[in-house]
Amino acid sequence: MILLDGRKTSNDLKDEIAIAVNSIKKNGGKTPHLAAIIVGSDGASKTYVASKVKACDFVGFHSTLIELDENVSEEKLLQEIEILNNNDAIDGFIVQLPLPKHIDEQKVLMLVNPDKDVDGFHPTNVGRMALDLPCFLPATPFGILELLERYKIETSGKNVVILGRSHIVGRPMSILMSQKRSAGNATVTVCHSRTKNLKEFTLQADIIIAAIGIPEFLKAEMVKEDVVIIDVGITRIKDDTKKRGYRLAGDVDFENVSKKASFITPVPGGVGPMTIAMLLKNTLLASTRKN
Repeated sequence: MILLDGRKTSNDLKDEIAIAVNSIKKNGGKTPHLAAIIVGSDGASKTYVASKVKACDFVGFHSTLIELDENVSEEKLLQEIEILNNNDAIDGFIVQLPLPKHIDEQKVLMLVNPDKDVDGFHPTNVGRMALDLPCFLPATPFGILELLERYKIETSGKNVVILGRSHIVGRPMSILMSQKRSAGNATVTVCHSRTKNLKEFTLQADIIIAAIGIPEFLKAEMVKEDVVIIDVGITRIKDDTKKRGYRLAGDVDFENVSKKASFITPVPGGVGPMTIAMLLKNTLLASTRKN
């Protein structure tokens, strides 16, 4: 069993991006600039955004963080997005999700300029992705592709089962894995909460991408020998034996499934770090396109 080390791979990527940024600066080019809007004080979101700012510093990007109160009006948030859309100094920006319930998430995502949508959530980018045209790929699926490529995992002709159909991971992965690309050309099945006889599908899978948000859902008896496991889930589980009072678990029963897997992502340290690295890669792409 080989661990798909997202921390190491993301650090390699950040080193490569830092070299590219240094070259841009040496040649008199503009330093890439990533902005983020965060609404409210959700601990996980704040930690995540802080790690993005730290990553920007590491690779030599400029970064801007806009923090808004959780009771901010939808109108005020939309105004902030328009300011970033019209600010030529900003190459790309994200609006950290989830948003408070009084704000229409879809309206917010629709307003983001597709040319600055480094999260890859705007319908323009999603449509271009589906048509295999140049676009910003959603950061988490982009990171999964990068892991598969860098570990030279064969995907062509393989049976890929995706657990979950979210717009952020499951659905984009189903499109990307079926396309003609180095990490693609697979036969893809999307399973979800209404799938009957789920185990019949997972037992046939050469590669399983688990993104359903149910901790330790995928058990060893549901997978075959030498399966490749990509675990996208991360959930806090109460654990009084830990200093923090909780532990982090993925959607896969790692302890037992790892004994049968040929490759598997750990949680934490697998897909998560890749998401941030690919956000930086999208921002670099946005900057070079524009400049």
